Amino acid sequence: MVVQRKPPAFQRTVGTFVVMGVIGYMVNVVFGAMNFMAGNESSTEDLLYPIESETRELKKLDGMWNFVRSDSNNPSQGIREKWYGDDLARFRKTIQMPVPSSYNDVTEDAGLRDHVGTVWYDRRFFVPRAWSSERVFVRFGSVHYDTIVWINGVQVVKHEIGHLPFEAEVTKVLKYGDENRISVICDNVLLQVTIPQGKVDNQAIDNGSELVQSYTFDFFNYAGIHRSVVLYTVPRVYIRDVAVHTDQGADGEGHVHYQVLTGSSNPNETTDALQVTVKLYDRNGTLVGTDVAKGKLEGSATIPEAKLWWPYLMDPEPGYLYTMEIKLETDGVGNDVKTTLLDVYRMKVGIRTLEWNSTAFLINGRPIYFRGFGRHEDSDIRGKGLDLALLTKDFNLLKWVGANAYRTSHYPYSEESMQFADENGIMIIDECPSVDTENYSQVLLQKHKSSIEQLVHRDRNHPSVVMWSIANEPRTGKLDADAYFAAVAQYTKLLDPTRPITAAIAVNVNDDRAAQHLDIVSFNRYNAWYANAGRLNMITNRVVEEAQAWNKKHNKPVLMSEYGADTMEGLHMLPAYIWSEDYQSRVFSQHFKAFDTLRAQHFFIGEFVWNFADFKTAQTYTRVGGNKKGIFTRNRQPKAAAYLLRQRYHMLSDLDKSHLPDDLFLYTVPQTSAQLTERSEL
Repeated sequence: MVVQRKPPAFQRTVGTFVVMGVIGYMVNVVFGAMNFMAGNESSTEDLLYPIESETRELKKLDGMWNFVRSDSNNPSQGIREKWYGDDLARFRKTIQMPVPSSYNDVTEDAGLRDHVGTVWYDRRFFVPRAWSSERVFVRFGSVHYDTIVWINGVQVVKHEIGHLPFEAEVTKVLKYGDENRISVICDNVLLQVTIPQGKVDNQAIDNGSELVQSYTFDFFNYAGIHRSVVLYTVPRVYIRDVAVHTDQGADGEGHVHYQVLTGSSNPNETTDALQVTVKLYDRNGTLVGTDVAKGKLEGSATIPEAKLWWPYLMDPEPGYLYTMEIKLETDGVGNDVKTTLLDVYRMKVGIRTLEWNSTAFLINGRPIYFRGFGRHEDSDIRGKGLDLALLTKDFNLLKWVGANAYRTSHYPYSEESMQFADENGIMIIDECPSVDTENYSQVLLQKHKSSIEQLVHRDRNHPSVVMWSIANEPRTGKLDADAYFAAVAQYTKLLDPTRPITAAIAVNVNDDRAAQHLDIVSFNRYNAWYANAGRLNMITNRVVEEAQAWNKKHNKPVLMSEYGADTMEGLHMLPAYIWSEDYQSRVFSQHFKAFDTLRAQHFFIGEFVWNFADFKTAQTYTRVGGNKKGIFTRNRQPKAAAYLLRQRYHMLSDLDKSHLPDDLFLYTVPQTSAQLTERSEL
């Protein structure tokens, strides 16, 4: 049983050449005048992060899988020949491929790195005999971009849109106490009706022809099984989904409002005979709040003198989380009837409130100034594959530099990274995978909405998520952009009215048609790089004037979501010259002047450097090994600008300055008042 509802599959075409008929249905896409406000929105079900508990078991399928690359000009061969019906090795010579990882950089084969089309994975695994009495689900954290999964030759789920999880119940197709086989086809093709968009052409090469993928976004189109694959069990009657919202009372108590949805192997079963007991525990494991709900399975638990969730460097204990324990039980009627435990699920919750108005964004009633980054899930060899060691290093560096936020540019990051952000008090602007959106259509709108819905459903319970970003650098100067982004914004607010929405806009303020539909205006601009390259004296005033123009036109808070300069590590030039580390530091410093001017005007709420670390891009003559705008190299070593930015971000901290790191400013000479007096007398 597939437990994720998706919009209808659509044909993906480039001219008359059908690229993805292999996975989608061959349905004609008709472009023309469309009502962007109409449409049948999808609804994601389930997808709680998989855990183990007294009632649940979990088995990871991470490791080495068998892997086959399809011929680019024959992507449907495996479907036609039913490669999912037996081991891949019986049809093609396989290689070993680690899961999770991107497949592109694991081998020395340029053909695999640049492959366009489908690839196949499979592996065998055992299922314990004891699981036969439970319900079993298979769950993928992310596969990019389009996927079908079979178990023992039976199709169990299809999913489109990378960077988001999907799952299916596989109880009836598994062999218990025996060996099973899982087969996966993955397609990385991006077209004008995918999120994000791209184009594919069949081009001549020296010995024939091949598919060539092109896209306008500036990061590499890594593909494969990027995040963990797990099997997990739930009881026959189980906790299917949980939605949480928090607030604070006048006397300092914290309120955790919850709604629990249940699932049952009996589709006719109701929740009338069920109850949930919710308990909240602090960091020390002390019970601090409880509530019981029957029938409707929703309610509120109260914590006296609650510790609030604060961003990093806004409180001595940032990122404070409580453990929420949810027990699903039969409803005991009368004093002589005992309840029966059915299921247990635990999750972390943070208590905080969000507010915004025409000039400010507030957490727990205090105005926020964002100091952060654009980032990428990107690293050597593994590409966008989940790596907990790398994730730990990245969050250590975020705290070292004094950042309190980042944007998940330009797609949803792993669920594990969201958990890290919760724990460390790092605020997230959570962005859907719509990048450089153009050629607006009803088909594209439906997929855009689906990506938003899946993202909101997945991340709505994370206290670190403080804003939704509905696009990055969309072509909002086009006439159709008005109705299109009105529809996306309205839908996002319908899904979650508790958080503001934004989009990173790159067109000029007078040409844009999207900002009017946002709560907070974010803009990307590369003064002294893409505009007036090398001119350090053409930054500060331009940034100030543009931010003021956005605010004047829309009367909304404004933040700068991208600025920066490419920098080759180790290149130093005096006077500062473009591409040198010295130039990057000077670009930052000129922006800092603008930001401080804007902060004094009380509508400017944040600054985000592009980028946290260098990352890989498609091969072009403007990129030397990728985009070099990071303040850290791709292997996470600092450039000179990292030290400059660290000084600024920590000095902007809301904590008392006695909490500044001891090594923020390196020792040169003692700055005592006596020495300063002596120096002045000389």
